[in-house]
Amino acid sequence: MGLVIVGSTMQQENGTVYNTNDKHISYDESTYLKSIALTTSTLVLVVCLFIFILFHFSSNHFQFIQSQSEIITYSMNFGVDGSSIYFMLLTSIIMPISLLSNWNSISNIQLKPFLIIILLLETLLLSVFLVLDAFLFYIFFESILPPLFLLIGMFGSANKIRASFYLFLYTLLGSLFMLLAILKMSSIVGFTLYDAMYKVNFIYYLQLFFFAGIFIAFAVKTPTIFLNTWLLKAHVESPLSGSIILAGIVLKLSLYGVFRLILPLLAKAYIVSTSIIYGIGFITIFYGSLSTIRTVDVKELIAYSSVCHAAVYLMGVFSNVVTGIEGGILLGLAHGFVSSGLFICVGGVLYDRSSTRLISVYRGMTQLMPVFSIAFFILCLGNCGVPLTFNFIGEFMSLYGIFERHIIFGVLSSVSIVFSAAYTIYMFNRIAFGGWYSKFFLVNIPDLNKRELYMLLTLVVFTIILGIYPAIVLDGINYSTSTLIYCSLL
Repeated sequence: MGLVIVGSTMQQENGTVYNTNDKHISYDESTYLKSIALTTSTLVLVVCLFIFILFHFSSNHFQFIQSQSEIITYSMNFGVDGSSIYFMLLTSIIMPISLLSNWNSISNIQLKPFLIIILLLETLLLSVFLVLDAFLFYIFFESILPPLFLLIGMFGSANKIRASFYLFLYTLLGSLFMLLAILKMSSIVGFTLYDAMYKVNFIYYLQLFFFAGIFIAFAVKTPTIFLNTWLLKAHVESPLSGSIILAGIVLKLSLYGVFRLILPLLAKAYIVSTSIIYGIGFITIFYGSLSTIRTVDVKELIAYSSVCHAAVYLMGVFSNVVTGIEGGILLGLAHGFVSSGLFICVGGVLYDRSSTRLISVYRGMTQLMPVFSIAFFILCLGNCGVPLTFNFIGEFMSLYGIFERHIIFGVLSSVSIVFSAAYTIYMFNRIAFGGWYSKFFLVNIPDLNKRELYMLLTLVVFTIILGIYPAIVLDGINYSTSTLIYCSLL
């Protein structure tokens, strides 16, 4: 538990103390470097919006295809379709926000490595969503691990080294099974391009083998029950920007991978294994929700809730129903906005002012921070899946797809609605109300500044607008999801 330090030259971020009077880089130079990084990330967002405007949603083929064979002997093909374009947009929106989240909390001496890591992560994450080759998908899928390892290991809190090794080893070992499956596919058909592989019909027993290897990798990255230890440690010990990237984008890589490697290629295997997948998903929801309710660390609470929501959209995309698959995409995108906003609220706004993550310390924040409380309340409603929020559309459609596929698991999975409302509203009530501000703090704390307001407002606006008018996304993904259903029925 930390105390607010007034008038000090020391600044504390996630348990790590930095000297704000560092002389290696001047204040003007540090501002200039951060501005360059933010401008670069914003330009990427503009380019992605331009691609979105020119994209033809009436086609389910890859568009804006670029082939790069001059760089290496292995040809690299990039393009977008109705599914990947929204994950590309999500990445380009979240990355500038992650840069702004740690705008004033990284020491000057560590500023350059921090900015390089963030921009490198954006490049690699966009490459995962844009590459048109299964083998390169694995390469970029794993290439985000070294930057994340450095981000947590260099800028995290007290147990940052342990958390970074958990992240690296868990996900690396899990993905080795996917590598074996992809290499075996390549040895059989002789190529790994998506368009060519989608025309291949593997025999049933090979599909089971490939499905087991690929699903293990995605179960670790999602993560599901018994494989989520790395996520909790990584979220709690990571700097705020790392938590935003993990919750907003990295957890969606497994969801995107399902659309690329499982649904079009291994239809028979995943249909046969649906009951196993749903059983794992329900246990994840139930266990994760109970763990969320009992936790006392506010950042850990948001991390646990991410596990629960990930299980819902993972079950939705395996429903073999258009509504369920579309709901899985929508819930994944919605979770990217809401979870990022909640991490900014608890890991940025509150932690920067109090240096503690214990929920029991916060009381009556509404009295001191009314604007923050409003934004926090809207994001909490989104996390609950309340109507008129983007999460509601995604969760409702996902659960509908689960009902269509398996009624019993549909009923059981619906407890996620009750549990999410329970732990989210319970958390908000303790922080926003619950009496007077804690006696542990000696001074009043200010409300949101402009930087924090702009970040939260961006995420809140997307959550509400897409909740009121989800056709912006649904019209774009309809052709892609319809094709997946047709392939699964072959």
